[in-house]
Amino acid sequence: MFEDFKTKKSLVIVYTGENKGKTSASLGQTIRALGSGWSVAYIQFIKYWKVSEHQFFEDAKRLYGDKLYFFKGGKGFYKAERLSAKGVSDKEHKLAAVETFKEAQKASRSGKYQLVVCDEINNAVHDGLLEVSELEELINQKHRDTSLCLTGRHFPDKLIDRADIATEMLKLKHHYDDKFLANPGLDY
Repeated sequence: MFEDFKTKKSLVIVYTGENKGKTSASLGQTIRALGSGWSVAYIQFIKYWKVSEHQFFEDAKRLYGDKLYFFKGGKGFYKAERLSAKGVSDKEHKLAAVETFKEAQKASRSGKYQLVVCDEINNAVHDGLLEVSELEELINQKHRDTSLCLTGRHFPDKLIDRADIATEMLKLKHHYDDKFLANPGLDY
């Protein structure tokens, strides 16, 4: 039945959309990759505050050693109503995004990692902290053996054909709309 199917050495995976689950899906990809013996670089844009995955990476690093690299960049939400980082200038946001992007480039080009996750990179592009052309360059110049997972709202339509898998998280309901805050362990 599958004799006509082939496999790809690496994929570009996109998790986008307005609902929660994008980072959670990328964490699932990370767990699968590590469980397969792969080396993973998880590069996180935007989230500078303490979220549950930071503790996970701290703990997992002891188990996986050099097979897991985590880089936390960004200065918080940028131009997001009610959530924007207070006291952070546009220039500071831009510099943090550029520094984080350089880490993503280095990891994705190195050939050291079979999976590189760029969590919230789509937000950084949409908000103008990075250019669409830079995201395209990241995709085009990744190592041939490296899969790339890109998360965040507003993945650029013009790059959708560059993805092998693209999933849009569609909100049917979210408790935030009823004025409930996010829950640690479930939402972050």
